[in-house]
Amino acid sequence: MVQLNLYGNSFNGGVPYSISQMEDLETLNLGKNHLNGQLTDMFSQLPKLSTLDISFNRFSGSLPQSFQHLRNLKTLNVESNQFSGHIDVLAKLPLEDLNLQNNKFTGWIPSKLKDINNLQIGGNQWSSGSAPPGMEKGSTLGASSGGGSGGGINGFVIGAIVVAVLLAALILLSVLKRNHSSASSHYLMDDSGHNRSFAPLVDDGRAHKESSAVNMKPLELSSSLSSRTPPAVPRKSISDNEFENKLNHSRRSTDPINLVTYSSSDLQAATGNFHSSRLLGQGTIGGVYKAKYTDGRVLVVKKFDPLSFSGSSDFVDLVNSVSKLRHPNISELVGYSSEPGHYMLVYDYHMNGSLYDFLHLSDDYSKPLTWDTRVRIAIGTASALEYLHDACSPPVIHKNIKASNVLLDADLNPHLTDCGLAYFYEDTSESLGPGYNPPECPGSSGYVMKSDVYCFGVVMLQLLTGRKPYDSSKPRTEQSLVNFVTPQLRDSNALGALADPALRGLYPPKALSRFADVLARCVQSDPESRPSISEVVQSLLQCVQRTTSSRRMGGLRSISQRSDDSDW
Repeated sequence: MVQLNLYGNSFNGGVPYSISQMEDLETLNLGKNHLNGQLTDMFSQLPKLSTLDISFNRFSGSLPQSFQHLRNLKTLNVESNQFSGHIDVLAKLPLEDLNLQNNKFTGWIPSKLKDINNLQIGGNQWSSGSAPPGMEKGSTLGASSGGGSGGGINGFVIGAIVVAVLLAALILLSVLKRNHSSASSHYLMDDSGHNRSFAPLVDDGRAHKESSAVNMKPLELSSSLSSRTPPAVPRKSISDNEFENKLNHSRRSTDPINLVTYSSSDLQAATGNFHSSRLLGQGTIGGVYKAKYTDGRVLVVKKFDPLSFSGSSDFVDLVNSVSKLRHPNISELVGYSSEPGHYMLVYDYHMNGSLYDFLHLSDDYSKPLTWDTRVRIAIGTASALEYLHDACSPPVIHKNIKASNVLLDADLNPHLTDCGLAYFYEDTSESLGPGYNPPECPGSSGYVMKSDVYCFGVVMLQLLTGRKPYDSSKPRTEQSLVNFVTPQLRDSNALGALADPALRGLYPPKALSRFADVLARCVQSDPESRPSISEVVQSLLQCVQRTTSSRRMGGLRSISQRSDDSDW
């Protein structure tokens, strides 16, 4: 692909990872969407990119360092975002057209960029006055282009600093030697007689939380180097194996960062004592409940079977791994409870429930999803799965992709849940339910990464047809959605009859056909014949690009009146 134009859609979240694999891409236009978050370092493999437009989005943070690899970039437009920091990464690019307006950039504008004919920089927080000496040339500290007195002064100052540091080190070493006996209670001797540093153990055998991180605070000479001998710490014999066990336990039990720790009583009260009226779903690993707080907050609590873990430390290990999965289309873990016998994960609540409910359990309040919204849900869900497969190291297999695990927020944006919990889904036929299990998975050992792609294809089938993955009320030949629909996906005449009646024909005919082509590849019986999820994302993005282009060409013409050439 040479050009990708997705300007003026309603995409949210981050830029799909698969775009970074389009090595022949020359033009990328993502302008006027709702993309947000920090722009990742995804541009190293796009050497041919000459035009990049990400204007009128909600990107934040610094410009990625991988911009410096865009050696052919002539046009860059980042107008009306929330980018901040310096723009030095752009200094050596062959830019001819640069629009940085209405962001939060700071610092100085490199002199080379000031020579650009079409340069727009208003609405930022640039530093005034001249740039500090050496900034434009990227000179390092102490560098000198001449042999004047400035270089001599710098050399003298640096030499004085080195001498002072050496003297301080000698004094410190002397003091430490004198106080060695009093400080030795914080070390264990290994078999070779060397000291092994560790934090003092508290009564329950755990190390202080601070022991798992490097403390960069300045050395407090007044307390740590006091001439008075500190109180003796009671000592007891401890073997190397026991020490390693305690150390590993303390590391594993460290509270996950950026998460709220809830008490079981708090979550019990918020869920009405886990009342059945608050039950949102029941899975193989426990129930999912709606938690309401007096301040108006609404959360989702996943309550595990107490026998799922051998202890709190095992559960905290799980929390740590799940908390690292961050993507705009992945349901965010916000807290947990790890009291013995009460293991719970706490997630954000999404008011529109699951995709399954929206498609199959409609009520007087819900409205049918438009075609554009269905495609957007497919792309968002695929992007989340792509993040798990391609951006995580090691790759994360989901193992429970289904419509009930795709949650919809107030704007009908998808959020994939149950990420990082594959360990608990040994029997996928039980966890996935009828209609989802890939042919290669009669047991747990057969499930592979391409099995996730198959399950995603079943979700796409539901978006296309509005039918359940398995419906026992249908005639026997129609009960399995995959078995019934797949043979007809290549038949353009039959395809229209398969489309969800709730769409009322409001979709481009070519759109339906191309969408069907993508999902048909996903539900191939042979895993090797299925595309990677990254290829799926690329195919769906191409579909959207063609739709956007055809709508521009068609102007105000009705979708049903478009020619085959203008539909995608």
